[in-house]
Amino acid sequence: MEHAYTRFGLLRHAKTIWNQEHRIQGSGDSPLTDEGKETSRRWGAFLKTMTPPWQKIVVSPLPRAQTTAAIINEFLELPVEIDEELREMNWGAWEGMSLPELKSQAPAELARQIEAGWEFRAPSGESRTEMLHRVRAALLRHQSGASQHILIITHLGVINALLRHIEGRDYLPSEPKIAWKNRMHIISADQGSLAIEQLNIEPL
Repeated sequence: MEHAYTRFGLLRHAKTIWNQEHRIQGSGDSPLTDEGKETSRRWGAFLKTMTPPWQKIVVSPLPRAQTTAAIINEFLELPVEIDEELREMNWGAWEGMSLPELKSQAPAELARQIEAGWEFRAPSGESRTEMLHRVRAALLRHQSGASQHILIITHLGVINALLRHIEGRDYLPSEPKIAWKNRMHIISADQGSLAIEQLNIEPL
């Protein structure tokens, strides 16, 4: 009998207006740029060529992720499931701010939170640890008794948290970067344990 495991392809939503303006989105949202829409089409064409094929798409509830998923799914034509727990970390009072604005208005608090690692929490926001717990639990809920290949369309903060958790990192600025923008990362879930299979895959 074949051993069953679940393979997840982690993909960040495509570029948005706020990404272009270097603003913090968090639980907020802004529309995809024309570049972002074109990137989504490139991913759709590429993902269609991958083997084994993807069986379904699970997507964050935020509109930027859902729009990305819809464009990709024009190529894949898969069942789509929205999972509320795959939303980006809530950045509270800092949502909508640019990094220069944040550094100007709250430099000491920003520095303190950056050094907090997994306990980083913007004022009235969510911590990285809290986000990780809900996201990890969400992925494990999608396991079944059969092997599956699931495409997850979510956010860079979510992806970074998962990958750093799997690698046992402290989430401190001294650590090397793990996830690049516009890349896909493949992880697997087996009997409640997550493992990295491949990082930073580029669309051909």
